[in-house]
Amino acid sequence: MNQTNQLDVEALADTRKWAKLLTILGGIAVIAALWMVFFYAPTDREQGVMQRIFYIHVPTAWLGMMAFGIMALCSLLYLWLRDERLDAIALSSAEIGFVFLTATLMAGPLWAKLAWGTWWQWDARLSFSLLLWFIWLGYFALRNSTDDPEQGKRFAAVLAIIGSIDLPVIHLSVNWFRTIHPKPVILNPEGATADGPMVATLLFSLLAFTIFFFGLLLYRYQYERMQRVFEFLSAARLRGEHQGGRPGESYS
Repeated sequence: MNQTNQLDVEALADTRKWAKLLTILGGIAVIAALWMVFFYAPTDREQGVMQRIFYIHVPTAWLGMMAFGIMALCSLLYLWLRDERLDAIALSSAEIGFVFLTATLMAGPLWAKLAWGTWWQWDARLSFSLLLWFIWLGYFALRNSTDDPEQGKRFAAVLAIIGSIDLPVIHLSVNWFRTIHPKPVILNPEGATADGPMVATLLFSLLAFTIFFFGLLLYRYQYERMQRVFEFLSAARLRGEHQGGRPGESYS
């Protein structure tokens, strides 16, 4: 194994430690957040118990958008620097974030059914969120759309960068368009409109899910990097055998 790959393996060992720490802390925090959702936050006067979906729906939406932002930023840097680590982060964030956005699109209609009496409305925020979900599917498809993996990575990176335009549109859609989607209850010019315990529960839930997200992200990144190191070593071994040398002679 050459020195670069040796350093990679050592660095990934540290990554695993951080991944384990953040995942455990995040898991404990998520459990605590769920306790706050059901036993600390008061019941909403208008929507009743169904409003508690809010404390899960908002964090998953936040993480979905943040993950896409990380994916787009790392894709931009990857096209510029051609650093495989950046592409590995982009792919890892894409896979983890896609799960959270899917959870958002599942929790949203459930809340809509209870609050609006229908599973889906072609509301601006819902529609642009669904568009982001399809862009995400396109990202995964483009990565495997060509026989040249590097070309597929570049195509997907370009789509991620272009698709990131949808992020501010989703965030500002409730102000730009006529919408039935609730407006922000914390980040608005008039200040927080929700009760103190509700705000505290939401903020803690956001923090808990974010810590858990980064733990999962580091685990996925570590797996992706180890897989690429293994593929590099396997290819180098095959090259050494085809050249008539001892296995591993060309890279050890």
